[in-house]
Amino acid sequence: MFMKYPITSAFLRPAVSALFGAAALLLAGCTSPGEPVTAPATPSAPAAQPVSASGAKPVAQTAVVPGAQPGSCCTLPSEAAEVPNRLPDPHRSKAADAGKLEPTVVEKAPAPGPAPEGMAWVPPGRFSMGSDYEPFEDARPLHSVEVDGFWMDQTPVTNAQFAKFVQATHYVTVAERKPDPKDFPGAAPEQLVPGSVVFSPPSEAVPLEDMSQWWKFVPGACWRRPEGPGSGVEDRQKHPVVHVSWEDAAAYAKWAGKRLPTEAEWEYAARGGLTGKPFVWGDAFRPGGKAMANTFQGRFPSRNSKGDGWERTSPVASFPPNGFRLYDMAGNVWQWCADWYRPDYYAASPAKNPQGPSDSFDPAEPGIPKRVHRGGSFLCTDQYCSRYMPGGRGKGAIDTGTSHLGFRCVRSPHGAAGKASPV
Repeated sequence: MFMKYPITSAFLRPAVSALFGAAALLLAGCTSPGEPVTAPATPSAPAAQPVSASGAKPVAQTAVVPGAQPGSCCTLPSEAAEVPNRLPDPHRSKAADAGKLEPTVVEKAPAPGPAPEGMAWVPPGRFSMGSDYEPFEDARPLHSVEVDGFWMDQTPVTNAQFAKFVQATHYVTVAERKPDPKDFPGAAPEQLVPGSVVFSPPSEAVPLEDMSQWWKFVPGACWRRPEGPGSGVEDRQKHPVVHVSWEDAAAYAKWAGKRLPTEAEWEYAARGGLTGKPFVWGDAFRPGGKAMANTFQGRFPSRNSKGDGWERTSPVASFPPNGFRLYDMAGNVWQWCADWYRPDYYAASPAKNPQGPSDSFDPAEPGIPKRVHRGGSFLCTDQYCSRYMPGGRGKGAIDTGTSHLGFRCVRSPHGAAGKASPV
């Protein structure tokens, strides 16, 4: 649908007053291109190894590839010359006041029964939630969190799975609905048409201060037509569904007898038993030169070299799983969580099974209610947005879907259990 707030504070407002929703990248928590850039360097010593509650052998951690420079390997060496700036190296850019990093503890709790189809058991445990990466200001302080065990979808919800939901319920997504004129005072009737925001790369390099250079509202774009009229999902049945709002994701979860994960559940699951590693799989972004997630290679946003094999979304499970047998916990598509977004929540978060704050506040766009996104997408890159890191947070207006935003579901051991905060 047309979103109620601008993609940036002024994006397309001169052309269509109050038509667009919260920032497709700002709402996704992407870091500012103006942040300082440091040269990559050899990583520091690995963080403490996780231990099980019973004192069992520590969970194996991915070692740093000898000679590798984790901060430099987000782009292939052959492409490095054309990329002028990068975000800081995660191994060197540490916030001094981040808080104490505690070792991850994964309890030896067996699954409570056979796995529901397509789901994996995430055992209960304790971990340090958040990030000491300097640019991630809203992911501090690091704080110890304990979570109960739960089932989690091994992959984001696919187009094929979402189609079954729509067929069974006749559900119409927010992007497919005609906007209510009451929500868009001053907009011409011909402008109030269904649609969504689509990544539309420019033909040449552009400054990174103006997101309207690569994000366009496309009438008719929705989960069935990811790039708008003329596109489709017939050949993308195993790709994650996109253009889903929080409302759409919550409706699917309810139909499936599941729920959206809390932010704490999502991060604990994404880390897969590792302690404080910058990436879901360990220390090096490309261990041994191998792509571990669907992210952006080349020069952002104009030229994606497809070094990982994909220009936009990829079929789910195209890359290795993490320690909990979960796929696509980094890159491919951002994923909705149940929690409202507040940048100050971590300072007051409960130590056990936090459910998120009772309301939403984003200083960048006060008054726009937002939920948390996690995981990054195929557009994340160390040139602009590196929130494919497990501690990185995203945020999105609850009525807004984009071409790089999807979701996955969880289920408590004895049913869906637990309700997300009301819209």
